[in-house]
Amino acid sequence: MKLYNGMSPSGLRVSVFLAEKGLDIPTTSINVLEGETRTPEFLAINSLGEVPVLELEDGQIITESLAICRYFEILHPEPSLMGQSAAEQAHIEMWSRRIELQILSVVGSIGLHEIPLFADKIQQFPDYAAAQRRVFPKKLAWLDKEMSDGRSFVAGNDFTVADITGMAAMMICSFFEIEIPENLTHVKQWQESVMQRPSWPARHG
Repeated sequence: MKLYNGMSPSGLRVSVFLAEKGLDIPTTSINVLEGETRTPEFLAINSLGEVPVLELEDGQIITESLAICRYFEILHPEPSLMGQSAAEQAHIEMWSRRIELQILSVVGSIGLHEIPLFADKIQQFPDYAAAQRRVFPKKLAWLDKEMSDGRSFVAGNDFTVADITGMAAMMICSFFEIEIPENLTHVKQWQESVMQRPSWPARHG
């Protein structure tokens, strides 16, 4: 088994997930910003030119971060990061999707439309990136209101994959030096909490 991974929001989701599980998977580092996902060798592994990619022992390839996380959740159910009962799994999936659509995709669009590396993947509109920068604080305000019920993490009082999705958004914020408004105290507290976890990439090496 081998994992191809690099610095990206999706890559972070898998690396944090594995760290929280205490799993050490042989990993080949891919330099995304230097274009290593665009080489013929890597495109032969994943035609979309994206990390992460999990290669199983039989040669089967699994891409998409949450699919890879689901694979390891099934193999190593403890500690649970995706829920155990049907209701828990649905609740955590709901919040992971909410964070992905309302937070991660918004801040992620800034990178997609501002970083030249992605110019061959989408038609970039700098004005759209600017608009997303204006919208993002409103999305954070929504999350802050949702978390004002006193929960410790996004989906409740347990750390889950929904928080990992949020951590991917926080990585983008760090990259673009986007600050969480000080008045959003619940989101600020959550951000500080997850960035202090040993699984946060900046705490490694």
